[in-house]
Amino acid sequence: MRRLRSSAALRDMFATVRLSRRQLVAPLFVREGSGVFNAIPSMPGQFQFSADTALEKVRKWSDLGLPAVLLFGIPDIKDSTGSAAWDENSALHSLIRNIKQALPEMVVITDVCLCEYTDHGHCGVLRSHGGAHGKAANTQIDNDATLKLLGKVAISHARCGADIVAPSAMMDGQVRTIRQNLDSNSFDSTAIMAYSVKYASCFYGPFRDAAQSAPQMSDRKSYQMDYRSPRQAAQEAQADIDEGADIIMVKPAATYLDIIAQMRQRFDAPLAAYHVSGEYAAIKAAAMNGWLDEKSAVLEVTSAIARSGADIIITYFAEQLAGWL
Repeated sequence: MRRLRSSAALRDMFATVRLSRRQLVAPLFVREGSGVFNAIPSMPGQFQFSADTALEKVRKWSDLGLPAVLLFGIPDIKDSTGSAAWDENSALHSLIRNIKQALPEMVVITDVCLCEYTDHGHCGVLRSHGGAHGKAANTQIDNDATLKLLGKVAISHARCGADIVAPSAMMDGQVRTIRQNLDSNSFDSTAIMAYSVKYASCFYGPFRDAAQSAPQMSDRKSYQMDYRSPRQAAQEAQADIDEGADIIMVKPAATYLDIIAQMRQRFDAPLAAYHVSGEYAAIKAAAMNGWLDEKSAVLEVTSAIARSGADIIITYFAEQLAGWL
């Protein structure tokens, strides 16, 4: 077997996993203001942008051959329902319009959730069950009330030109609601990338710093998936496909390769995987301490995600990978 590994040319010739820039999606955080370029300490090399600086970054990514961006908005004012999420005068909505005008070939994907916009940091409208002395014993999400708001968010993004909306709230029926809202408002060509298999993970910590979206009470385990229950993954993905999802997603990616492989074996739908903030930060921290070679680690981990069956890889390493590839 060693004969076919004896040179770089032979190894390249017989490699069956081949990474391409066209597989990559670059996440981006946009907030209100102008000239904003705020470093995110827990995610070295990542920044919060305003709409103007974000457009320049997306232009650079386009020049590097990256095909798509995934946008997350950060409002100045938050409330209990996350009403800024569907404000078409926001920085996020302005950026969608600006990208599609300046770079029409760039695929714009938008996160459809409320966690960045609510003052409590949860992904939907809260419904609290009272405990002793009037205190909430168990904070839960009102699923159906949240669906109505997610539909409004998706429509606002589509109206500004988003190519794909990506519901990430993990509400039951969110894909069906968004598909119905899009179709009834003449946005039948707007695709849906569903966060179908999204686990409650400690690896989201740096993202919550970046998006300023950490829950103010309790956690999200009542609606995000339990990593000890892998059999539920196929049920979640099948439900989203039945409701009209064009793309299904597994999140996180590097620590859930078995789930990606399971989804690939079971479904023919396009499959995305999100190499999340904590997975990114772990590699960055190890590399900054000289414990591993960053380029080698990133290429190996990203190849593993592709090898498991992901067609699309959402990664904070997208810009670096575009240079290396």
